[in-house]
Amino acid sequence: MLRPDEHEARPASAGRAVPFVDMRVVDDHMNDVSPGDVGEVVYRSPQLCLGYWEKPAETQEAFEGGWFHSGDLARIDTEGYITIVDRKKDIIKSGGVVVSSREVEEALFTHPAVREVAVIPIPDPKWIEAVTAVVVLEEGAIGDEAALIEHARGTLSAFKVPKRVHFVDALPKNTAGKLLKRELRVRFAPKT
Repeated sequence: MLRPDEHEARPASAGRAVPFVDMRVVDDHMNDVSPGDVGEVVYRSPQLCLGYWEKPAETQEAFEGGWFHSGDLARIDTEGYITIVDRKKDIIKSGGVVVSSREVEEALFTHPAVREVAVIPIPDPKWIEAVTAVVVLEEGAIGDEAALIEHARGTLSAFKVPKRVHFVDALPKNTAGKLLKRELRVRFAPKT
């Protein structure tokens, strides 16, 4: 949690662990990452659930090593504050490097024609996964793939810039309003 008096100094932070919750940011081998590096947030606590109802395989995976694996990727600082970077399942591995979909989304969202954006990986023979943006435009805006790619180049490293941009009327969401990127991955995957 982030107390109200801490927001100004750390506006992007999700805060520190609350009392009675152990929290770590770890690599794929459950080693703590160094401050400033990105890893997965894991928790353990007496008030944490024991598992998923009648789903032993999912429970075993989620609680591997005795810690709950959140699926959130974050940076931790020297004082234990975390900043969420992305969801682990939304990271894109393109051309041998890791790209945060959230970082690309934030860059594209600064374009005045963009109302909503989702960045997903699409299988690609050259890049393994191509950074692909799916955009809902503001009312009256005209879709211009080249303009959005050029806009992204202004703030992102070259390997993070989308290879493709698709324009849609709406992004798929569940009843709680959560974006369903998996549906976009299926919709825009190359047809075999």
